[in-house]
Amino acid sequence: MSGTTDFDLYRPSEEHDMLRDSVRALAEAKIAPFAAAVDEEGRFPQEALDALVANDLHAVHVPETYGGAGADALATVIVIEEVARVCGSSSLIPAVNKLGSMPVVLSGSEELKKKYLGPLAKGDAMFSYCLSEPEAGSDAAGMKTRAVREGDTYVLNGVKRWITNAGVSEFYTVMAVTDPEQRSRGISAFVVEKGDPGVSFGAPEKKLGIKGSPTREVYFDNVRIPADRMIGAEGTGFATAMKTLDHTRVTIAAQAIGIAQGALDYAKGYVRERKQFGKPIGDFQGVQFMLADMAMKLEAARQLTYAAAARSERVALGATVGEEALTFYGAAAKCYASDVAMQITTDAVQLLGGYGYTRDYPVERMMRDAKITQIYEGTNQVQRIVMARNLP
Repeated sequence: MSGTTDFDLYRPSEEHDMLRDSVRALAEAKIAPFAAAVDEEGRFPQEALDALVANDLHAVHVPETYGGAGADALATVIVIEEVARVCGSSSLIPAVNKLGSMPVVLSGSEELKKKYLGPLAKGDAMFSYCLSEPEAGSDAAGMKTRAVREGDTYVLNGVKRWITNAGVSEFYTVMAVTDPEQRSRGISAFVVEKGDPGVSFGAPEKKLGIKGSPTREVYFDNVRIPADRMIGAEGTGFATAMKTLDHTRVTIAAQAIGIAQGALDYAKGYVRERKQFGKPIGDFQGVQFMLADMAMKLEAARQLTYAAAARSERVALGATVGEEALTFYGAAAKCYASDVAMQITTDAVQLLGGYGYTRDYPVERMMRDAKITQIYEGTNQVQRIVMARNLP
């Protein structure tokens, strides 16, 4: 073996490392200062959106053809991770922009891609994803929202629930039943615009965490849209929705890792400064063991997530070998990283003792923000079903 250090397997490229440095610097300067207020006031993190748009980091996944940065799946993960490290709510800007627009990227016509990915890339619009309903959560195929063909239009009626960034986003990918007899094969996907007559929004949900990212119901009351706003062929919407989640569950894993990293970083600094019994509490073995476990689990989650991101990119580029395995890897990364994030943030609160339980310190916010990563884009119980059905 030669003595070279140039061995690029199992590590991000130099470009990825540089991207991380620049996003971290931006997040520390422009997003972190507002994170506590955004949470406390339950308001949309406009400062974060402005900073991300100004630096072309709000929707990095959009291909260059449509005016985007053309970032690969790992680069997208790194952006989300570094924003989540300082503010979980703000990380949902790049994450949900990818979730909402991925069906268009995967299955949309060239006209749809030009029409909707361009404004997204410019920062003129955000994208949300409408799959869940009041009676159709984990059983998404049981949805009731209908889309009925009338000439060269479709008329949509129904309710979508738990829609992230609803009311702020201009564009919505909406799954609706076009053939009730066919169950999942009778579901089609559409792009609906916020300004379409008949679109309205419920009150923001009062949530445990990610309070800066509005979650609302979206109502469709005889919303008439042109038939060419259908994403892909009729009846392919559910398949597109599931393919989308294969790619975007990796971004939830990234969000979880970022939140956990923020909590670990804060706890590390705290145990060096906090003195009890005449020495820093970080000198006690019990505390050291906690930190070691936190760091070990976090690194395992990160490596699994980066491997899943690399697989996501290969599939997006057209690889058919390993496409089924992406379903397993995406579910595994999301499930493991979110479970780990909950453990790490809970331990960070414990390490700060009584201070950790107060809103004067950021770890209680991180603990609250981490919880949702175990729930959305498929609960971790559902992820385990997905993994069992797709064992590599």
